[in-house]
Amino acid sequence: MEIQSVSAWSPIQPTRHVNRSLSLPIRATAAASLASPESGGSAARRMFVFGTGYVGRYVSDRLRKGGGWYVSGTCKDPVKKKELEEIGLDVFLFDANSNDELTSLNTLQSSSHLLISIPPVVDVGDPLLYRHEESLRSALSCGNLQWLCYLSSTSVYGDCGGAYVDENYPANPLSEFAKARLSAEKGWLKLTHSLGVPTYIFRLGGIYGPGRSALDTIIKQESLSKAQRIRESKQYTARIHVADIYQAIEASFNIQSSRKIYNIVDDDPAPRDEVFAFARALIEARWPGQLKEVSPGGVSDLTPVRKINGEKRVSNALMKSELGVSLLHPSYRSGLQCIADSWEDPFKGKM
Repeated sequence: MEIQSVSAWSPIQPTRHVNRSLSLPIRATAAASLASPESGGSAARRMFVFGTGYVGRYVSDRLRKGGGWYVSGTCKDPVKKKELEEIGLDVFLFDANSNDELTSLNTLQSSSHLLISIPPVVDVGDPLLYRHEESLRSALSCGNLQWLCYLSSTSVYGDCGGAYVDENYPANPLSEFAKARLSAEKGWLKLTHSLGVPTYIFRLGGIYGPGRSALDTIIKQESLSKAQRIRESKQYTARIHVADIYQAIEASFNIQSSRKIYNIVDDDPAPRDEVFAFARALIEARWPGQLKEVSPGGVSDLTPVRKINGEKRVSNALMKSELGVSLLHPSYRSGLQCIADSWEDPFKGKM
């Protein structure tokens, strides 16, 4: 089966709005005085990750395999802790929504880099800041921290009526969860302003990659939830491959920031039904006859339940110009093709 490509999307140039970058004094880095566990006097590269979920684990593993990085982080599940330790990470059981003490995280204070990948809580914002702000301030004020990144979402822009939005576009979140995201952004910017730490807010599009894609959803042949079917009615959907998130994080290590916000998205805000159609065509072309017939509510039944707000096209121009990121997967097409190419037979053992 031939898979038809979709014509390139030509964006409207964004209109400038409020300033997205707030200036603050950047303190001198402490890299020269830090040492990694493996090296006596070399400049440290010690990453601490709050929340080693899908993105946190991917970034941690890539840094560790890249050499020269000591990586530690948190998770809530003892089974997952063991899995992460088996790939070489130093992992602590910690729940940001509980009264767990930060003092148990004995590598946090000596870390040179800090990645925040914990979801916000409605009516609270960031649970780390809500429950542990003073302890965090104490742990991070020792002068070791050189870089902090909070992983946020493009959902903070809200419904923009199909407009093309950049980082200067005023945030106007609609859902309570998106409002909590924006509150978390502000909380981390406030804390790091007082500490003088170079800080990045990465507003991510919908995250996909190996094990988490339209291909995986179709292979599982599970019915879509009502919420998933609702999202199919969106005309535009920002997304980003996890490998390109890692690219942006790695690139930001070499940029002196004064609390900058970046949209981390690909070039193609295609609707989800188009993505699922392409994914299904990929599977049928490579493994013909393996998929079940489409049933109402199934993964290929993309009949929208109702129109959903949140229409926007998100600019990644700043990510490219300032961070110098050249996307590995500028479109879902190359991202899904790469995932499919890595598979041998996803149906083996399913029959």
